[in-house]
Amino acid sequence: PVFDGDALKSAKVVAKGLPASPGAATGQVVFHADEAEDWVADGKKVVLVRIETSPEDLAGMNVAEGILTARGGMTSHAAVVARGMGKCCVSGAGSVKINYKERTILADGITFKEGDWISLNGTTGEVYEGQIATKEAELSGDFGELMKLADKTARLSVRTNADTPHDSKVAREFGAVGIGLCRTEHMFFGEGKIQAMREMILAENEQGRRKALEKLLPIQREDFEGIFEAMHDLPVTVRLLDPPLHEFVPHDDKGQQEMADLMGITLKEVKEKVEDLSEFNPMLGHRGCRLGNTYPEISEMQARAIIEAALNLKKKGVNAHPEIMIPLTGTLAEMKMQEEIVRNTAEKVFEETGDRIDYLVGTMIEIPRAALTADEIAQSAEFFSFGTNDLTQMTFGYSRDDAGKFLPVYLKKNILKVDPFQALDQTGVGQLVKMAVKKGRKTRKNIKLGICGEHGGEPTSVEFCHRVGLNYVSCSPFRVPIARLAAAQAVARKKAEKAAKKAAKKGKKASKKK
Repeated sequence: PVFDGDALKSAKVVAKGLPASPGAATGQVVFHADEAEDWVADGKKVVLVRIETSPEDLAGMNVAEGILTARGGMTSHAAVVARGMGKCCVSGAGSVKINYKERTILADGITFKEGDWISLNGTTGEVYEGQIATKEAELSGDFGELMKLADKTARLSVRTNADTPHDSKVAREFGAVGIGLCRTEHMFFGEGKIQAMREMILAENEQGRRKALEKLLPIQREDFEGIFEAMHDLPVTVRLLDPPLHEFVPHDDKGQQEMADLMGITLKEVKEKVEDLSEFNPMLGHRGCRLGNTYPEISEMQARAIIEAALNLKKKGVNAHPEIMIPLTGTLAEMKMQEEIVRNTAEKVFEETGDRIDYLVGTMIEIPRAALTADEIAQSAEFFSFGTNDLTQMTFGYSRDDAGKFLPVYLKKNILKVDPFQALDQTGVGQLVKMAVKKGRKTRKNIKLGICGEHGGEPTSVEFCHRVGLNYVSCSPFRVPIARLAAAQAVARKKAEKAAKKAAKKGKKASKKK
C-alpha cells in the first residue's frame, strides 16, 4: 500500500531512518514479536518496533503492518527480511529512543506508548505520528506488455530470494525464473521447529545432535517440497545453514526459562550454553561452512532433506532442480570438505531409493579471499553466487548493522557517493566480483554465475552484473519487476554505447578525408 496523498499533507514527521523496504504502514506500537501475534489475532493492526530484529522475531514481523528499527542498515536483518515479505520497513532510525522496560518510544520530543498509533513510509524512511489512511498502489494495464518486452531484450535472467512456498509463488507471478537464494535458517523458526533446533544446539555430543537432527529432517524435507513444488521446472539454490548458533537461542530471562522448562533442564544450564555460544564478532565467527565442517551431521541432514524432497516430488511428476550452496567459503579445502559431505549423502539417498536426480553443488562468494582464489574454489564449485551484502561488509570493513551511525554523514559530506549496501561499489567490491568471474571461468568454462545480495534488485548494480557476464541476478520477490526492467535497460544501453562509438569513428574518418 501507499499513503493517501491528502492524508499525508497534514501528517507530522517525528523521525527519519533508512527506506529499507518500500510501501506504507500504519498500526499500533508493539515491542515484541509474540505480542504482535497476539494483538493481530485480536484483530488489531500493529507496527513492530525493535532496537534491531533477529531471526526469532520472524513470526511477529510476518503479521505486522510494518517494522521500525533504531539500528541497522539497508542490508540488516530487518531490511532483508521485510523486503522478502513485501513489508514496509524503516531501519536505522537512530534518533528514535526505544525503552523496552517502560514500553515507550521517544521521537522528536514525543513519547509514544505501547498501543499508540504510528505510520511508516518505507519509500522515504519517514516515521509519522498517528494513523494515516493508506490505499493500494496501482499498476497500469501496460505493465505486463512492458515486462514481456523487457524479457525479450534482456540477457540476464532474474531469480528471487525466497524461503517459503508463498514467497516463491509471489516471485513467480512477478516473473522470477528460479530461486537464487533460499535461506534454510528461516525455516527453523516456525512453530514446533525451534525446539528441535535448540535440542541440537544444547546436545553435548554428536549422538545427541543426530537425535535432534532426526526430528528436524522431516520438517526440512517438507519445507523444501513446498518450495520445489512452487518452483516446478525452475532452479532453486538452497543455502545450507549460515548464521551462528547463538541466533537460535533466547537471550532474555523469560525466553531462557521457557526453553529450560521445555527441555527439562535448569535455567543455569541454559544460561551457560547461551554464554558458551556468544562470540565477540559472530558475523566473522563460527558460522557458514565453519559450522558444517565442525558439525558435519548438520550438513548431512540438510543435504538429505533436499535430495529426498526432490525425489519425492519426482514421483508426483514435479521436476525439482536443486542447487546446493555452501556459505562463507574462504578456501578450497573448506569447499571440498562440504562438497564431499553433500555428494556422499546424496549417493546414500540414491542407493536407498533406487532413483536419482540431477543437482549442483556450489558456493557463495562473500569473503574477499574466495574472490581472490576463485580459480581454486571453482575446482570444486559448479556455481558461484556472489553474496554482495557480506562481501561489501568485509571489503569496506563496515558492519552492515552499525554503518547507519556514520553512513548518512559520509553521504552528506560526499565521502561516499552512494550507500555501498544499496548500490554495488563497482570500483572496489565490483573488482573482486569481476576477478572472481574471470578466475572461475578460467578453471570451469561452464560455471554458473549469479548474485544473491540485495544489490540484485538495484538498477546500476544489475547493469554491472550484465557487463561482467553473470548469468542471473536474484532479489526480493517484490523487486523482481525492477530487476527485469534493469536487465533489459543494460542491453539497450550497451547497444546505444556501441552505436555512439561507431558514429564517432565514422565522423573521425570523414573529417580526415576533408
